[in-house]
Amino acid sequence: MKDHIYKHIELTGTSTVSIEDAVNKAIKRAHKTLKNLSWFQIVETRGHIGAGAVQQWQVTIKIGFALES
Repeated sequence: MKDHIYKHIELTGTSTVSIEDAVNKAIKRAHKTLKNLSWFQIVETRGHIGAGAVQQWQVTIKIGFALES
């Protein structure tokens, strides 16, 4: 197995549906422009409240990807 060097970025995904949906949206968007996505870590979870209920989930994640040789 090769040793890898990883870089990570931080993104915040949003969703009116769920935390998982917010994470998936952030990963899907990163996948459009980055190669070798390998892992993610949830850093922060928060949301927007309106009319006494959750209106939007906001999830900040770190996404790691292997640098090419």
